[in-house]
Amino acid sequence: MNEQRHIFIGLGSNVGDRLSHLQSAVDAIHYEVGSILKFSHCYESPAMGFEGDTFLNACLEVRTCLTAELVLSKLLQIEERLGRKRHDDGQYHARTIDLDILFFGDQIIENELLSVPHPRLEQRLFVLHPMVELAPDFVHPKLKSTTSKLLERCPDEGPISKVEFTLKNPLQAFDFSTYNFIAIEGNIGAGKTSLTHMMAQDFNAKSIFERFADNPFLPKFYEDAERYAFTLEMSFLADRYQQISDDLAQLDLFKDFIIADYDVFKSLIFSKITLVEDEFLLYRKLFYQVYKDIKRPDLYVYLHQNTNKLQQNIKKRGREYEKNLASDYLDKIHLGYLDFMKNNPQSKVKIIDISERDFIENRHDYLWLLEQIQG
Repeated sequence: MNEQRHIFIGLGSNVGDRLSHLQSAVDAIHYEVGSILKFSHCYESPAMGFEGDTFLNACLEVRTCLTAELVLSKLLQIEERLGRKRHDDGQYHARTIDLDILFFGDQIIENELLSVPHPRLEQRLFVLHPMVELAPDFVHPKLKSTTSKLLERCPDEGPISKVEFTLKNPLQAFDFSTYNFIAIEGNIGAGKTSLTHMMAQDFNAKSIFERFADNPFLPKFYEDAERYAFTLEMSFLADRYQQISDDLAQLDLFKDFIIADYDVFKSLIFSKITLVEDEFLLYRKLFYQVYKDIKRPDLYVYLHQNTNKLQQNIKKRGREYEKNLASDYLDKIHLGYLDFMKNNPQSKVKIIDISERDFIENRHDYLWLLEQIQG
């Protein structure tokens, strides 16, 4: 999964229906750039550097996997679509919308296209007031001072006032808080962990991630499946029970729901594939003894990827012990999941084919996937 960065974007408008222009920009940023995590209030202040109507300004905190250069390109396209007229006389002009990258994480970027942090933002009340509202302790990577301190020292003495206009987050169109517990499942390399991580951040959920990477028997199993299959499945039986019991028991009053990148009943799917019949029957008996009272998910989401795509994803993440996974093994796992979902109905099951989608790299595909899960 590409690195997700928290960035800050400044918005301004002093032409026409200013609030409508700002909201249209917010909607476009949500669709093109990344998830909007926080909004500031809107602030009204006089035009600076030219005669014109007063500006309405705000700031956003956005999480994105795009590069700074690509974010800039997206913002310029959004400005153009919303009617921004550019002039080549070197002067300031009125504008329907103005979008600027204020901070790109803690990066300092200087090239022909970009200067980040945005130049002279420490001299602008219309930037600092909304920035302090969002992140008072954020440290300017060049000036080595928090936004709060920069506001205290700002030389701008122009009038500025907070207005009651509120911008709306398009993510609010999705609501998963009607579920207490969502499980994201799928084959090896389907993207379960990535989706769980993204949704937990976007929708204030407590996340539970399978700790398979710490299992010492997993690499041995891939080297000698017949020898280590039962040992591996028994270790997963114990580890998953301990983890899911602890995590489900620890209520978090500040989170809206729980989302996990696995369901404990996957143990029955994999063990049926990896164990000989008498071992599986013993394992299944032990499993139901251990998990007889475990909480089940309210929503079970199965991400289907075709085998070729799974192998590409597995190769991309570069785990040495997975490099020789055979396609027939992945096919057996997929059939095992389908059989399990058919014969063990959950409260609600959604099977979503993402073989032609890339919800990690493509923002549009991620939003499409959220619609499929909610719909």
